[in-house]
Amino acid sequence: MSSRLMQMWKDKMLYIMLVPAFAYFFIFHIWPILGMKLAFYEYRIIGDNVFVGMKYFTALFNTPVFTNVLMNTLIVSAMKIVIIFPLPVIFALLLNEFRNGSFRKSIQVISYLPHFLSWVVIAGIWFEFMSPSKGIVNGIIQLFGFPAHDFLTDKSSIRWILVLSEAWRSIGWDSIIFLAAIIGISPSLYEAAYVDGANRWHIVTKIVIPHLYIPMVTIFILNIGFLMNAGLDQILNFTNDAVNSKIDIIDTYVYRVGLLNFEYSFATAASLFKSVIGVILVLSTHFISKKLTSKGAW
Repeated sequence: MSSRLMQMWKDKMLYIMLVPAFAYFFIFHIWPILGMKLAFYEYRIIGDNVFVGMKYFTALFNTPVFTNVLMNTLIVSAMKIVIIFPLPVIFALLLNEFRNGSFRKSIQVISYLPHFLSWVVIAGIWFEFMSPSKGIVNGIIQLFGFPAHDFLTDKSSIRWILVLSEAWRSIGWDSIIFLAAIIGISPSLYEAAYVDGANRWHIVTKIVIPHLYIPMVTIFILNIGFLMNAGLDQILNFTNDAVNSKIDIIDTYVYRVGLLNFEYSFATAASLFKSVIGVILVLSTHFISKKLTSKGAW
């Protein structure tokens, strides 16, 4: 038995602990890929499925609703990427400036908590928060003499509600990787900078931020890859008839067509289109970043 196999045998309990994670990804992420072939077949409950080629893709692109759904997906995702992406970096930089360790840990714990809440709970919190009759936001608005406003049924504000609630949920958790990169910076770099007369601004701009460059590039590329995922769980909990036309995305469209209307092949075609675009975006962004900066996702 080779030395590598012997080491793996010694660490067998660690590998056994990985089995549930591998099983999860295989069952819910790898095995379903085989089902994507349904996009090229006419699904039949009884009898064999019939191969129809690009029929459902042609029908998908000729459906007026899909154009609106695609635009909503791109707009909501782009808003989230542009607005939310720099916030965890800024938050990690601010946490690093706290000298009181216990206070910093308290802030970290508080900021992490929303990540572990389901969107059902988060939506309930925001409904109370934004309520036109008893919400804090409208209470503040009325203090300044303005009338209460129902933001959750307003088409002009619902996308901003999605962005703000996503930021509230993810800013603390997403800052972990950047805070870990900051903590991993060698203390000797700080000492050399102080000897040269650098102040805190110089430390942050010349030492800390350059060390965040690689994780920032990696996460940005992955975010671009998820451009077609605007947040199914979030939108299912925030949507209503008044604003659905503004936040109806590909995932909710697939859910509605596939699970509610039982058009499985058509829904699979829409989902496959979204997945292919996501792969193309990840690969394109990676190679462009490699070409321009010599750094990519891998």
